[in-house]
Amino acid sequence: MTKEELALEVIRRLKEEYPDAGCTLDYDQAWKLLVSVRLAAQCTDARVNVVVEDLYAKYPDIASLAAAPVDDIEAIVRPCGLGRSKARDISGCMKMLMEEYGGKVPNDFQALLKLPGVGRKSANLIMGDVFGEPAIVTDTHCIRLTNRIGLVDNVKEPKKVEMALWKIIPPKEGSDFCHRLVYHGREICTARTKPHCSRCCLNDICHKNGVEE
Repeated sequence: MTKEELALEVIRRLKEEYPDAGCTLDYDQAWKLLVSVRLAAQCTDARVNVVVEDLYAKYPDIASLAAAPVDDIEAIVRPCGLGRSKARDISGCMKMLMEEYGGKVPNDFQALLKLPGVGRKSANLIMGDVFGEPAIVTDTHCIRLTNRIGLVDNVKEPKKVEMALWKIIPPKEGSDFCHRLVYHGREICTARTKPHCSRCCLNDICHKNGVEE
């Protein structure tokens, strides 16, 4: 089975296993997803979803958040960890949206990368979830699972994993595929315990197939 064939089969099975998989960060506007994905670094999505409720209650739009003192933002987002750097990035990002993009999130990948605190993972998430464009989100679940399954060969650098996956994942499938990897990584192909291979829908085609790392 070629990597392309393996990828298509993995996509098919994960679709059956997680038909409704989507982004686990709560948002109803593009800028809120930008904020949440920055807060999610080294923090659970569940905690981020709780913390942003207080943030948006005080600063309900881009303009008010852009004008907010960094110290005030930090006080609210501190439970997500790395409070100072995250608050500084969020403030800078909102200011840039106001000053350069008319208070709107740009639908251009390279423009997104210029925003403070936005890397390739975040930019891909925005492009895929907000704008419906092809996207590959190489978070920790994606990197771990694609290596275990055999879609990439011992590649751990996020950008290299992304580039490898672009070659074998159909563009229209990329965003949803990555969301399903998150669900599968949390429930079955776990990081902090031995993977539950006996319950895995990919068991018979997985490269690791129960081999301990």
